[in-house]
Amino acid sequence: MLDSCKYKKELNHFLGQSHNILLICHVNPDGDAIGSMIALGDYLQKSGKKVNMISPNHLQEFLKWMDGVQDIMIYTRRRKLCDEIISSSDLIIMLDFNQSNRLGEAEKTVMKTDTPKIIIDHHLDSGSFHNLLISDPLKCSTSEIVYEIVTCLNGGEYHTDRFTEAIYVGIITDTGNFEHGNFTGNTFRIMAELLDKGIDKVKIFNKVFNNFEESRLRLMGYALYEKMVILPECRASYIILTKKELDRYGYSKGDTEGFVNMPLSLKDVDFSTIIIEKDDYIKFSFRSKGEFPVNSFAQKYFGGGGHYNAAGGDYYDSLENAVKYFLESLKKFRGCEE
Repeated sequence: MLDSCKYKKELNHFLGQSHNILLICHVNPDGDAIGSMIALGDYLQKSGKKVNMISPNHLQEFLKWMDGVQDIMIYTRRRKLCDEIISSSDLIIMLDFNQSNRLGEAEKTVMKTDTPKIIIDHHLDSGSFHNLLISDPLKCSTSEIVYEIVTCLNGGEYHTDRFTEAIYVGIITDTGNFEHGNFTGNTFRIMAELLDKGIDKVKIFNKVFNNFEESRLRLMGYALYEKMVILPECRASYIILTKKELDRYGYSKGDTEGFVNMPLSLKDVDFSTIIIEKDDYIKFSFRSKGEFPVNSFAQKYFGGGGHYNAAGGDYYDSLENAVKYFLESLKKFRGCEE
């Protein structure tokens, strides 16, 4: 288990030498990426540091209400300005990822700098492009790690409305409101502290989980009724959604969030996949329950990764070939017949 104060001396060394700090999260940021970035940014700003926050691409709609989102620059929208900020920063802190390709189009600019780099993350298989790695795959979220780090650096609990809200969002999104993930007693102790500070849990839950358009619900119904395929011999399920189908339902970024988890409610399914056709690649999201290591599956066959029960990867070919490859890979990995 991570001892956040273990890194206090090294963190203070880097922070003490830095005045212009860049925080950057991974491409297609989720609630944990955004929450951990906003929370850490809030603390560093209150500590007297100049802080810039960059997301490699745009945020999902259900996160745009958060206090602090207005301060995040989107790399794909303001590339020139973001490149200047990256190049002029004297410390880069990367949150919720550990492979440089997760920087998306910002990767080239970030990686060519000699600026000290810190990774704060909870995923397996870290890259080697950092000066300091703070990681614990047993934590449910990067937000949990950030909370512990800030508490340590602050010499006790740190509280602002923005900070507590961001940490809370990060934890509930990466655990699916405690339906999955590595949450522990420590996680709930942190949640209790946030609740004691007056966090509005009902408001946040509704903003995150009950804030979608009608089109998303109709797409969900279509995906489950028309597109869900069950492979009984493999105890698996998969859903394929084409660009044409997404367009038919007025797809917006984030609309398919959580779809992949739904087949896991079936008693005879412990591995679920959603396959989504993008403009130039096929996106795979994997979820499991029990002892199916989807991170190993994703890494072995799709160059991806993630957590034991939640992972993803990409495939650069036609949708038809991607599905064929997926089924062949599943059969090999699990030793089952379709």
